[in-house]
Amino acid sequence: MMAVTNNGELRGWAKEHLVGCSGVTIPSYSADLKALNEKGIRHDIEKMIELGFGWTLLCTEVAITPEENAQFTAIAKDTAGDRLGLFFHAGFGTLAENIEAVQLAEKAGADIVLLSYPSQFWPTCEQDVFDYSKAFCDATRLPVMLFAIPLWGFERFHPMGMGVELIRRLLDACPNIVSVKSEQGFPLIAGLIEMYHHFRDEVVISCPIEGDCIPLMNHLDLQFSGTSYTQWMGDYFPKAFGLAREGKWEEAMKEYWRVHPARKAAGNSTAAYMPGVNFINRTNWKYMDWLAGFNGGPLRSPTPRIPDAHMKVLRAGLSASGCPTTEEPDSAFMIGRYPG
Repeated sequence: MMAVTNNGELRGWAKEHLVGCSGVTIPSYSADLKALNEKGIRHDIEKMIELGFGWTLLCTEVAITPEENAQFTAIAKDTAGDRLGLFFHAGFGTLAENIEAVQLAEKAGADIVLLSYPSQFWPTCEQDVFDYSKAFCDATRLPVMLFAIPLWGFERFHPMGMGVELIRRLLDACPNIVSVKSEQGFPLIAGLIEMYHHFRDEVVISCPIEGDCIPLMNHLDLQFSGTSYTQWMGDYFPKAFGLAREGKWEEAMKEYWRVHPARKAAGNSTAAYMPGVNFINRTNWKYMDWLAGFNGGPLRSPTPRIPDAHMKVLRAGLSASGCPTTEEPDSAFMIGRYPG
């Protein structure tokens, strides 16, 4: 999907090509957890395309090595071709490891980067965040999406986490930054609105929270939403996003309210574990995928469990929304549809 290699052209490329919705693809593993499950990965990539997504994040906040992630990327690229753009997820443990991993992913077919920050990264001032971000951006030829969210703990030195001044400095210093995934102040929308106000003419401002995105599209010209875990609701989000982009906002809102039971179920499940850990339960997400027809299957330890009670809430919410929901028993989730 990438058509440019010159950093000076990347923002123009993003304005043209970073359009639509991005889901998230969690890797599938063999039953013994010693290798990637190629059949499961290929199934999930094809499913993402079938549902109308134009992009997906290849999630690395699981037990995967840089070399395995390159293999994961290569399988996804071979499956998707030019039908689906691929985000490299800079979610490894150190700056050096993220640089190693992104350079491998470049060769394997990644199109763009989502720049996360390791749990062990403990900045005490904005300069620390600037230095980390610039060092990473300087080490890759790929376009980069900044990820501004309270998960990183940057609020210790700025109430906004990644404030306007920091974003301004990074955009000036790193020409390959092409987008901002804006969740400053989540669950409020003030950070997104401020990013849109200051930077929408320079880079793509992404509202990844679908519950905010569709209503806001009646007021903001949003061209991209992601990366976010919406594929578990079937083709709802690409369809609703497309309707809103076409000026059919009222039709989009009908779809929005149709899936509200699923949205509430996901929110309740997340609210039960997120406070105090500030880390996403990827088993939770893998199960949500499986309900919707994706592969499912086991994840490597250490990984959180998903309680039976959460499974029941998620299944009921998805079913009440009229979204495709498997009738298989939950016991089949850990086996997966394509056991490796």
